[in-house]
Amino acid sequence: MEYTLLGEDGEQRLNLDAELRAPLTEPVLGWVRKPYGWCRGDACIPAARVRDAETEWAIDVIAFAELTGRLAAVDREERVIAFADAEPSLTTGRAPDFTLGGRSLSDFRGRKVALVFWASWCGCRYDLPAWEERHQALEPHGLTVVSIACDRDPEQAKPWQSDLTHPALADADGIVAERYNVVNVPTVVWIDEEGRIARPQDTQTATDLFRSMNGIDSEASLAALRRWVVDGDRGLTDAQIGANLRVPTRDEQHARAHARLAVWLARRDRTEAAARHVEQAAELAPHDVTIRRGLMPLTGLDPFGDAYFALREELEARKIPIYRPLNA
Repeated sequence: MEYTLLGEDGEQRLNLDAELRAPLTEPVLGWVRKPYGWCRGDACIPAARVRDAETEWAIDVIAFAELTGRLAAVDREERVIAFADAEPSLTTGRAPDFTLGGRSLSDFRGRKVALVFWASWCGCRYDLPAWEERHQALEPHGLTVVSIACDRDPEQAKPWQSDLTHPALADADGIVAERYNVVNVPTVVWIDEEGRIARPQDTQTATDLFRSMNGIDSEASLAALRRWVVDGDRGLTDAQIGANLRVPTRDEQHARAHARLAVWLARRDRTEAAARHVEQAAELAPHDVTIRRGLMPLTGLDPFGDAYFALREELEARKIPIYRPLNA
């Protein structure tokens, strides 16, 4: 049976048997079987490591994915398998690179960068003009604001990006949010001139429009940003950065595989199937509002309506924080 495999590198269609095994003669997730193991470019997994995943003629796709550092979410009925990294690159403290809309994080090496994650389904969309003001005021001092919309449909973000001069990108596939373990918006990450994380995931606002709900002082975040950009004072020691860096767990990454599968299904109007994987993602990572609220528009729910307020009540009842500002 033909399955669709979904990963950061795109889609692959592959014939699998009932045990989700693929012929050894076929590439799997970009890896090709050689006499001495499985290789992808210059990287190779020795045959001895793969032996338990292979039969004489086939390889277990799920087990092989684990060997390459990926977790799988499977929908046998829809014949789709989605993958997410089991070992996220955020562990080192170096900012993971990415490319969106032809712009890469590495393009800004030599400048300080404030990555601002937002979404049209969040009130933080009203903060974008204020982030633009911060960009224009601090750009001469070496700062670039890079805003990243976490909308699965980039068209929803475009009206809010039209008057911005700073790099305004859209993360429709959730790849950058996954790499930075963004579990709600607004989330801001500071990155220094050498590509290192100077301030880990922090709930920051640029206006006080929703201060009564989030309790966050926008003027305090502006003052901290200015001290970092102008004076070089990031306000955190290396130890504090490491202690506050939220590295995703295995369950969180597995939830993102289910989210990737849900998005693919929803975009093909397989709403009921998509909803199943949204539920599975919520079970694995109930705190991940970026997944749970962010997928509401794709599954027919209003992200500003009853479904959102029910989510807030659930999280508050379970004492799961909705906003995660750093105390440091």
